[in-house]
Amino acid sequence: MNFISDNTAGASAPVMAAIAAANDGAAAAYGTDIWTQRVERLFAELFEHEVSVFLVTSGTAANALALACLTRPWGAVLTHQESHVADDECGAPEFFGDGAKLIGLPGTGNKITPESVTKVLARMREGALHQVQPQAVSIAQATECGLVYRPDEVRALKQAAEPRGLKLHMDGARFANALVTLGCSPAEITWKAGVDVLSFGGTKNGAWAAEAVVFFDQALAAEMKWRRKRAGHTLSKGRLIGAQFEGLLAGGHWLALARHANAMASRLSEAVARGGSVRLAWPCEANTAFLVLDAATQERLKAAGVGYHAWSDTALPDDAALASGDIVGRFVMSFATRSEDVEQLISLLNAPSR
Repeated sequence: MNFISDNTAGASAPVMAAIAAANDGAAAAYGTDIWTQRVERLFAELFEHEVSVFLVTSGTAANALALACLTRPWGAVLTHQESHVADDECGAPEFFGDGAKLIGLPGTGNKITPESVTKVLARMREGALHQVQPQAVSIAQATECGLVYRPDEVRALKQAAEPRGLKLHMDGARFANALVTLGCSPAEITWKAGVDVLSFGGTKNGAWAAEAVVFFDQALAAEMKWRRKRAGHTLSKGRLIGAQFEGLLAGGHWLALARHANAMASRLSEAVARGGSVRLAWPCEANTAFLVLDAATQERLKAAGVGYHAWSDTALPDDAALASGDIVGRFVMSFATRSEDVEQLISLLNAPSR
């Protein structure tokens, strides 16, 4: 029973079939192939907006290169203090941004608020020679704690940042999972809410190695082709990334995969919410459930070979402090998660402690 990450799942069958089909014969290189061109049009249709799209192979590249296009070396990006770009990219955003600074903000469930943005901007004087200049806000959809930003929350963040001209980046590694929960259109939660650039995740949701940087403000994409090439992400056989997105997007396959993953996480969280020695750390709003586990439950899961991550408790609500020996466990569901594994996990969690 492996609930460590949705990265542990392989690629879906339609994606593998799309790769195999694109593999036959010769094709133009470096993103000039027909697969990539078709995918660029598909994204414009999906978001109901003209966009500039750049395909890469990792979320780290997508986030780091997107933010590099939004900031100067003396600039700064406001983000949650435990966001993926701050904690899990090994300094890539700063490196590819030529030294642009990440400034971490607090927030329950790894969500930042307009108030926190306004507060930090008030301390950062515009044009001050001795301070970095804030130039972007980055949010994750869903957050590292599995929470989802609603369209009105995204709009409020954009409004807080707009007086200083900050651009808004969305890390959408689990964008599909968030969209399934929200039930809105891709446009409503992105450019219509004020998002300028989206890192559109495919790898966690049925692709093999496929991410897209989607610029809704196409002027911001002016440097991207050079930044992507310089970073080593302009692949000669780019059709094999384009083909993956064709396989994912065809017939709403990407949403069907996310819907299954979300349903598995909901099943687990609903069982936990009914009571017992285990409780939810945060509401389950995507494909990840965070559970507060006591020592006895931890031992029981370990003995049964259940894989999960011990997670930071820094972003817990103020009234939800952990008792001695408790931890927050992260359980991630994917398109390949089996319902019988979830049921077995629920049985283990509900078993009486000895």
